[in-house]
Amino acid sequence: MLTKRKLAAVIGAGMAPLVAVSLPAGTASAHGYVSSPPSRQTQCADGSVPCGPIKWEPQSVEGPKGLRSCSGGNARFSELDDDSKGWRVTSVNRTTTFTWRLTARHATSTWQYFANGAKIAEFDDGGAQPGSTVHHRVDFGSHTGRQKVLAVWNIADTANAFYACIDVNVR
Repeated sequence: MLTKRKLAAVIGAGMAPLVAVSLPAGTASAHGYVSSPPSRQTQCADGSVPCGPIKWEPQSVEGPKGLRSCSGGNARFSELDDDSKGWRVTSVNRTTTFTWRLTARHATSTWQYFANGAKIAEFDDGGAQPGSTVHHRVDFGSHTGRQKVLAVWNIADTANAFYACIDVNVR
């Protein structure tokens, strides 16, 4: 015969999966960032540049569409906006492939790339949902030398975008 305590434990163990499935899902804290050439988020995550909380969540630089900051306007990640922090600069060719690592897939309107504030490329996905990696071949045109590239992933069904800055030297 089961005691009351054992019976309560058995009932609780049986109901736990049902309760867990019926709870509302939380907001995902993972989304995406540029992994190659190494973005500032990547450099924080791999420890090559000392950083704060972005080290553990490089994929979370999300903010309203239309911003031009590396942090996406997110105060927790404001160190990404600090150009004097010692970011590694990657040498690239005039046409370079940028690779996004996506940890949560979202319907996408556009991907945009800016070199020192000037738009150099835009890719229209028309609401498609990308896979776990996305590659874009970007032509720097007349931009040469050291450039801070702002890469923006504009989400189709929200007012937000994801932001990543990459420091490059265009040969």
